[in-house]
Amino acid sequence: MASTTTPLSISSSSTLIDGKAPRQSAAASSQCVTLPTLPPPPVASQNRPGKGTMYCRKIARNVIAMATGEAPAEVGTTEVPEIIKTALEAWDKVEDKYAVSSLAAAAFVALWGSTGMVSAIDKLPLVPGVLEIVGIGYSGWFAYKNLIFKPDREALIQKIKDTYKEIIGSS
Repeated sequence: MASTTTPLSISSSSTLIDGKAPRQSAAASSQCVTLPTLPPPPVASQNRPGKGTMYCRKIARNVIAMATGEAPAEVGTTEVPEIIKTALEAWDKVEDKYAVSSLAAAAFVALWGSTGMVSAIDKLPLVPGVLEIVGIGYSGWFAYKNLIFKPDREALIQKIKDTYKEIIGSS
């Protein structure tokens, strides 16, 4: 069996592709398709000079400091805010952490539900306006009853202090 091979030839027309004229090569007498060359890949040191080496130097410095027993110069103690210290101390004093966590989760769900209820009431016609008028009226009545005259103000301040002492404790 004799096999015959036929030469494969590609012919192209001189039409414009993507609005660009076809390239003509001086070396090739017939038209051929060539791809443009890609730019060289960026070198890592051009984008971020010395980032990898700085990290390695930092690790080496820490290893040397740990081996000698000295503290690294860059390591600084960060001060924890007072409110976090107080919260951690209060959490450590709690005996039944499961109950406190459950109450916190229930409070979150109740807050979420009440926000949804308030937004639903706010969408009803006339109800937000009526509630606003009731709130303005009660604020005016409270100010007239407790804030305008001096003896009433002093009684309100004393009542607030007594309630504060009752909740917090005598301090």
